[in-house]
Order: sequence, then C-alpha cells, then structure tokens
Amino acid sequence: MSKARLVITAVTVEKRPVSEVAREYQVARSWVYALLARYQAEGEAAFEPGSRRPKASPNAISDQTAGLIVRLRKELSGQGLDAGPDTIRWHLEHHHGLTVSAATVSRYLSARGLVVPEPRKRPKSSYIRVRGRAAERVLAVRLHPLPSSRRDGHRDPDLARRPLPLRPVRHRVRPRHRPRRPEGIPGRRYRARSPASTLTDNGMVFTTRFSGGKGGRNALENELRGLGIKQKNGKPNHPQTQGKVERFQQALKNWLAAQTPQPADLAGLQALLDAFTRYYNTSRPHRSLPRQATPATAYMARPKATPGDRTGDTHDRVRTDRLDDTGVVTLRHAGKLHHIGTGRTHARTRVIMLVQDLHIRIIHAATGELLRELTLDPTRDYQPTGRTPGPPKGTPRPPRKPKNPEP
Repeated sequence: MSKARLVITAVTVEKRPVSEVAREYQVARSWVYALLARYQAEGEAAFEPGSRRPKASPNAISDQTAGLIVRLRKELSGQGLDAGPDTIRWHLEHHHGLTVSAATVSRYLSARGLVVPEPRKRPKSSYIRVRGRAAERVLAVRLHPLPSSRRDGHRDPDLARRPLPLRPVRHRVRPRHRPRRPEGIPGRRYRARSPASTLTDNGMVFTTRFSGGKGGRNALENELRGLGIKQKNGKPNHPQTQGKVERFQQALKNWLAAQTPQPADLAGLQALLDAFTRYYNTSRPHRSLPRQATPATAYMARPKATPGDRTGDTHDRVRTDRLDDTGVVTLRHAGKLHHIGTGRTHARTRVIMLVQDLHIRIIHAATGELLRELTLDPTRDYQPTGRTPGPPKGTPRPPRKPKNPEP
C-alpha cells in the first residue's frame, strides 16, 4: 500500500487530524492538504503518480521545426550523405536560420524511430586527437571495389581532412607497378605541396616489410624516399590507426550507392568522384574540425608542412640465396626484378648478399670469397659482369672438326 493511500485513509476514515498524520508519516502538512484536494477531485486516480511535465515549455521547438528535422534526415539519408544530429543542426543553422542543439535534434529523431540503436562505443575521451599543420600527414588504405563497379581507388586526406583527387583504375594496384607518382600524392613537379609524411596500412601496394624480407622496398617506398616524405605504417590488424580514412570510405561508398543512374564506365565514375570530392571539401560540415568547418577552410587556414631530407635513410638488407645453373641471382629493387650474373663457374653456389640501396656485394657463403661487387643499374634487367663473353684467355681450345670429312 502506498503512503498516499495510508495518509488519505487515516484522515478520511479514521478522522485523525491532518497535523498528527503529517507528523506520523513525516510529510508536510501542505502535501497532505494537496493530496486531499486531489482525492476529492479525482477519486482513486489520486493514488497514481502524476505527470511532472511543466505546464509551459517556452524553449520547445515548433511543430514546423520538428517536421523540418525529420525531412532533413530523410533527404540527407536518401542522398547517401551523413544525417546525424550534428549535421542536421548545421543545416538548420546555415540553410534555415534556426538554432537548435544537437541533443534536441537527437531527441526528436529518436522519438520518431529514425535512430538505429548501436552498442556502446569506446568513449571519445580515450582517443588521441592528431593535431598539426596542413599537409603534415597523408593517410591511405586499400579501397575495395566500389558499388556497381569493378574498379579500385585510393583516397588520401591530411590533417585538415581534405581528400585529394580520387582516380579509379581498371586493375588492382600491385607492388610491382611503379607509379608515375604515389597514388594521390603530388609528384616532383608539385614538390611544394607534397606532404611531410604518410600513414598507411600494411598492404603490399604500400609496403613490403611483411613480405618475407626478400623483396626490399617497393616502388612507392622508393618514390616517397626520393620525395623526402617520411613513411609510417599502422600496427598490423589495427585498422583504428587509419580510422579517419576508413570513415571517409564509408561516406564515399554510401554516397555513390545512392546516385542514380549508376556509372557505366570509368568516365562516369570519375565524374561522380570529382563531384563528391568538391562536396566533401567545400560544402560538407566536418564534426572533427572547429565550428564544423569544411576541410578546404581548415586547410587554407593552417601553415603548410613540407617534406624533409631522407638522403641518409639508406635501405640495408642481408640476404642468403643460391645462384642458378648459369651463376645468376635475382634481386628486387623498387618493385622490379633484376638479374645479377657472377659467372657459370659459381653455379649452384650458396651466397650472402649485402645490399645498401644500389650497392651490392655477393659473398660465397662457405668461404667468404667476394664473388662480385657492383652498383645496380635500375634501368637494366640483367646486370652483366663486364667480362668478354666466352672462355677466359689462355684456355686451350678443342681441335676443330673438318668441314668435309673424308669418306
């Protein structure tokens, strides 16, 4: 039995004074009188908890604003764009002149069943935010085939969250492919705008450090060193390191999937990618940037980082191998395989190769004899020994057979 029912019973049935009942049940006399008045007006309903909703809500949004919130949610979602509370709040402020908090937007969306419940995520306070100059770091990960296509693309934003131009290709980019410039990174003639560093996953197109140690640096790694761009790679099996670019890919794929008609060729896909890049850079509000500025605004407002000096960053390798039947051993440099000859006399010999960039020393694994020392010519596949073809001088030649032997 509730306390309210006990109080009413004591006053109305037992005819006890209000002061005595209030003192016994440790409640205010004013509350007892209010309860009696409600009981006389409502009867048994007085024992049920009443609504605590205020009689007036001067700060509540209008029905028109609530409907606009729902309409923006549906329109943005239908276009494949972000439609969260912060984005809707930004559109209300900049496009409709309405000031509504993100919490209010979220409450109205939840009340209308437009929010999909998600499991509790890691608290934002536990993340380390990266700060720095514009173009200080370029991020990239492998992008799987886009919706309704069989092309691969790559995206590289910097700390201003500004994506560089996107380019679809028909084939999958392999480590052996030497790019005209790193995907999405300005080349040598754009050196002033090259980033200071890159941060990628460990895909073979970005690095070969987990390929067994025999491949050396691939074409991209060598190109980055030549540009003076510091290369960084995330921890294996830890995609959160490249979380910003992964989030970009989600926005890109959602937007592409919502476009009608879908592109039928590379030219159509390229036009869509260009349109999305312009929207992302100049129109889309970015939650991670101050005042939800656009990436283009943040990029232009920051000092620009430039590449450093990596001339002393040599690539040193120690390899064990065996020469083939012709005394040749292979070595991969910048993603390209080169053949190095030592002479047929050393066929099937176990060797140790000491490699420092282009300088190579081939040593007999058993005796320690230096079989060959050379500077690799990257423009040639076969690295000749420099000796004249044929047997060494002074080697007796076998007698010639007569052209027309006698019968």
